Amino acid sequence: MRSMLVLAASIGILAAPVLTYAQDTQLQAPPPRAAHSSQPATQSTMSKCDSKAPLNVTSDAFEGDLETKVGIYTGNVIIIQTVCRLRADKVNVKIVSGKPDEITADGNVVFATPSGTATGDHGVYELEKDPPTITLTGKVVLTKEKNVMRGTVLVVNTDSGVGHLTSPGKRVESTLQPTQKPDAKPKKTSVSGPSTTDN
Repeated sequence: MRSMLVLAASIGILAAPVLTYAQDTQLQAPPPRAAHSSQPATQSTMSKCDSKAPLNVTSDAFEGDLETKVGIYTGNVIIIQTVCRLRADKVNVKIVSGKPDEITADGNVVFATPSGTATGDHGVYELEKDPPTITLTGKVVLTKEKNVMRGTVLVVNTDSGVGHLTSPGKRVESTLQPTQKPDAKPKKTSVSGPSTTDN
């Protein structure tokens, strides 16, 4: 049975109710690699997250350390904050002054918003940073509709939704699909035979 917690009450944070549908959320994996172009860096825009909104968490297990003020979630962890979702195998939540300050995610990390999905090996969400950011590192893949971008570092300003994808020492790979115009409907033509006139 999955834990359905809003970081333990003993730590004294996140009193909002858990969204039960989170445990059934399926986050899409990026599509297979295709022909691409390369560029030094890519800027992309994703949906905005409200970093001050409650974090709703579901996981298979939870462990709270009152000494270090760190909550440890393991097993298909899903965190929902407004329209943004973060999924990983393991998530640590650091508490400062009774509030979540930093979230670290490891293993099959997925950051999803209505406008795009990013995957990586490691993720850090710095909620109290100005501006708050989420950073994915490792083999990073950013997918927006049919467009796919690959790099090693993605930094997203969660308040503005603006993200920067880079690949230090390498180049960012992008596969951009042109917009397909709908097929034009053929014009209707009328064909009439020769007219006859009685004499």
